[in-house]
Amino acid sequence: MTTATATVTAKSRRNRQRRQAARGAAPAAAVLAPSVPAVSGHVLAGRLANPAPIGPAAVEVPGGDPREIVFHRPALYPRQEAAIYDEARISVIEATTKSGKTSGCGVWLVEQAYGGKPGWQYWWVAPTQNVAKIAYRRIKRGLPPGSFTANENEVSITLRDVETTMTFKGADRPDLLYGEDVHAGVIDECSRCKEEAFVALRSTVTATGGKLRLIGNKKGRRNWFFRMARKAEAREDPSMAYHKLTSQDAIAAGIFPLSEYLEAKRVMPPMIFAMLYDCEDGEDEGNPFGLQAIAACLVPARSAKPPVVWGWDLGKAVDFTVGIGLDEDGVEAAFERFQKRPWPETKAVIVARTAGLPALVDSTGLGDVVLDDLQHSGEGNFEGFVFTPKTKQQLMEGLAGDVQGRLVRYTEGPVSLELESFEYAYTATGVHYSAPEGYHDDCVCALALARHKQRSYSAPGIGVLDRRELNLFRTRGRHMAL
Repeated sequence: MTTATATVTAKSRRNRQRRQAARGAAPAAAVLAPSVPAVSGHVLAGRLANPAPIGPAAVEVPGGDPREIVFHRPALYPRQEAAIYDEARISVIEATTKSGKTSGCGVWLVEQAYGGKPGWQYWWVAPTQNVAKIAYRRIKRGLPPGSFTANENEVSITLRDVETTMTFKGADRPDLLYGEDVHAGVIDECSRCKEEAFVALRSTVTATGGKLRLIGNKKGRRNWFFRMARKAEAREDPSMAYHKLTSQDAIAAGIFPLSEYLEAKRVMPPMIFAMLYDCEDGEDEGNPFGLQAIAACLVPARSAKPPVVWGWDLGKAVDFTVGIGLDEDGVEAAFERFQKRPWPETKAVIVARTAGLPALVDSTGLGDVVLDDLQHSGEGNFEGFVFTPKTKQQLMEGLAGDVQGRLVRYTEGPVSLELESFEYAYTATGVHYSAPEGYHDDCVCALALARHKQRSYSAPGIGVLDRRELNLFRTRGRHMAL
């Protein structure tokens, strides 16, 4: 049994009992008594057997007389607990069906609500309100009779002893989510919710500093949840944590039968099964490199050989400056990534890291001025590359050939994550290559620049393609163009 100490004045206790008596409910003491759990663990735990308490459930009820509120937190299996009870403000959880994401987050939201103060709001948001009602009904069944008031019209649950409210809403009308101050929230089935719903819910916790749990299945790559998961996985935002829960985790924990998993695998299309039961990415038509090819080029560590060429993509305020050095075999041998540094410092880092080696530098826009300074301070080793829709298309098609031919290798991390999320789309003016909106492609561009330089630069020790394959490339003064 897990307990937490709370204080309740005799006066506030009597007032609460009077209100409950007027509603025909059990008195507060029946719920607050140490022998009666505030939350029924076995129901909220879904299929978990023999739930045991895990960690303290801190509850504070304003007042003076010390009393105990007993909170039975259901036994969550280790990966489930780590994902849902992560200390991060926003935990992004990609999870398979029946892995315990919904039941676990239901427990978490109830626990958050029991730790609140009178009038505080806690929200559960799902693609539609009908979907949100699934969690609403589960939580109602898990709470002891007399401990709450349910409002079927508002689809809300008010905990009588702390007077906090959990409301269950649909994401299909995001404009209706603005305005309230919310102290914690869950977005369920994120990959099927509108991004505007996340933006709205995030705005409601701004004043309160409330925590959010974002949960959902994999559903391809062209959705905001996939992009946010990649950002959390890359640790680009210190307020976010990333976790993944799979059917295998649930099977190992004893809450999902292996026979059901195997039956689903037998009857379902492989790509759909991989997303729903194994939490794996589906092969998207919008990725120019191919997910399997990207994975095949991974190496466990950077090359011990020295770099022989560099590619530099420049950024300052929003984008990152990224430099990648490749060894003679096209394997990542050096990596540099930073942002928000003054241009003089950025140029000094580039000169020092490149150390006189051949380097191809993004000279688009302000990059042209940076290139001038690099060429004056360097050893004649810096060459510029201007990005246009046409040159970027050709550059990325060259990198795609290298990835698919395993002519380039890199470590798992920012480079591989950007390659996986990179997209192309057909437009009226040709093929457009870029990262998804709001995300970065600096590592992809730096890698492409390094490989382009390696292919087109002839020197001992550097692998060079047949010169007949270089007809697309030409050198004009200090810029390299396609």
